Amino acid sequence: MKHILVIGANGQLGQSLRHIADQFPDFSMRFMGRSECDLQDPIQMAQVFKKHTIDICINAAAYTAVDQAEKEPDLAYAINARGTEDLAKLCAAHQVTLAHISTDYVFDGKAILPYNEQAPTAPIGVYGKSKWQGEQAVKEHLAQYYIIRTSWLYGPFGHNFLTTMLRLADQNKALTITTEQTGVPTSTIDLARAILGIIAHGSTPYGLYHFSNEGPTTWYGFAQEIFTQSGQIETAQLASTEYYPTFAERPKYSVLDNEKFKTTLEIPVRHWREALVEVMTLL
Repeated sequence: MKHILVIGANGQLGQSLRHIADQFPDFSMRFMGRSECDLQDPIQMAQVFKKHTIDICINAAAYTAVDQAEKEPDLAYAINARGTEDLAKLCAAHQVTLAHISTDYVFDGKAILPYNEQAPTAPIGVYGKSKWQGEQAVKEHLAQYYIIRTSWLYGPFGHNFLTTMLRLADQNKALTITTEQTGVPTSTIDLARAILGIIAHGSTPYGLYHFSNEGPTTWYGFAQEIFTQSGQIETAQLASTEYYPTFAERPKYSVLDNEKFKTTLEIPVRHWREALVEVMTLL
């Protein structure tokens, strides 16, 4: 029986991990939100590690507000960099394996082919830089870790692009969606299965992995498919634009190469459109 601590339990990934937990009966999973295990409170985290038996910690907690991070960088770094470092040190002290979730935003978006794990990083905003620093802290303080980079997360829980599109369409809001960025929407349900699959495999080599669903698209293409599957494509007031101003600069191309994950785990990765069908049934 593996004892797994999930922090960030109330976020969209944390809730997705809880949703599929019963599919992994060999895991004893404990879920903690920020009030119970806060990345900004190293004393509280230390008490959690002292009190509970933990074999593996899944860090699903993060500061993810990309635009807001430019306005409050201290908070973004406190959570994504220093908080992750404190967590990594605790895992090292207690001989706990850390599964840490990172992002495609560690890249600058200037590539024309999918990024593999050896691709040089060059984050362009506070969010990406803070997550990159978190990665470095994990590598510095731990030998037993999995860093899992993912992209464009959405799911049936919490606030995300999917739930926002459906809400605005129900309100008859006109939507202008950018075609400027290319990436891959990733279901939090599929990411949760990937994380627990890495752990369940039993002999997955430690290190860095990329995981997203398959199939590059744009945010406009993602919105089109959402409304197609919801039956609203004829009524949704959807328009595209090549340029949509945002406070924070974003990578224009951030497609991740899943080959290492697929080869190592021997687990197929499905297309994002197929994953979307499942998520829509859970709303």
